[in-house]
Amino acid sequence: MSNKNIEARKLPLPTQDEREIRDVYGELLLSLAEEDERIVVLNADLARSDSTLKFKERFPDRFIDVGVAEANMMGIAAGLANMGLIPIAHSFTPFATRRAYDQITISIAYAGLPVKIVGTDPGVTAELNGGTHMSFEDAGIMRNLPNMVIVEPADTHQLRSLFKQIIYHNRPVYTRLYRRRKDRFFNGNENFEIGKIFTIKDGKDITIIASGLMVGQSIIATNMLEDEGISVRLLNMHTLKPVDEETIVKAAKETGRIVVAENHSILNGWGSAVCEVVTEYYPVPVARIGVRDHFGEVGLTDFLLEKYKMTAKDIYTAAKKLLNI
Repeated sequence: MSNKNIEARKLPLPTQDEREIRDVYGELLLSLAEEDERIVVLNADLARSDSTLKFKERFPDRFIDVGVAEANMMGIAAGLANMGLIPIAHSFTPFATRRAYDQITISIAYAGLPVKIVGTDPGVTAELNGGTHMSFEDAGIMRNLPNMVIVEPADTHQLRSLFKQIIYHNRPVYTRLYRRRKDRFFNGNENFEIGKIFTIKDGKDITIIASGLMVGQSIIATNMLEDEGISVRLLNMHTLKPVDEETIVKAAKETGRIVVAENHSILNGWGSAVCEVVTEYYPVPVARIGVRDHFGEVGLTDFLLEKYKMTAKDIYTAAKKLLNI
């Protein structure tokens, strides 16, 4: 294993922003709407929760609250997109995806309309809303749809970089948006691109691929491994679909082992996507860190990460196992 310049390669630990990511999202949305009259916001009675309330106050004629009627919301959004507008539909992840899945499938994806769908509180971050609101399958079922793009900004810096790319993408886009999180993983000088994995750190012994909330856990795990002289390549796969096959295959060839960490079920999510790529193009051992076929439950994020074995220690342990040490 590599053992040179360990301290120089260590990553800064995750920190906290002053504001929640949803507040930054609300400001970005409002600012862009000032410039572009085509932007229309749809909500399912959650404007205060996802910080679109200011948009409603500033642009009441461009804000549609459908109430608890997510399927109708997707149909309306499709109609607005067909008229040349840019509709952005919001709800909690389970209601933005599985509750309205048929309408998304036929009226949006099948029709090829560039509706933007925002699902808030993905995975364990639904916390005290519990199992009914804690969706571990949302990205997976959306991934099955042709034409659908899936993006998960990990912090406010990444959200800022990807925001206009999401809004002006010519395909439907599903965004997993953290709501109350204040995580800061990046410094704001990075450039992120939809469909391209971002390299946080290069390395040659093993690759860790992380998305969303799990970027923080993976940074900590990377430093733990680096402390033992293990050279880690840390990648941020902020786009689940389209999959950046080139970067995954390159990592497989150059490091020989991959750990994937996701705030989602390991079934049909990020781990599955990586396994599909390496199986087809360059088979290597892959360990998946995520929810293992469970429904959610009431609990704070840290408690749930421990329960579902999704902590930095679990990523570290999985890496050591792949390395046979």
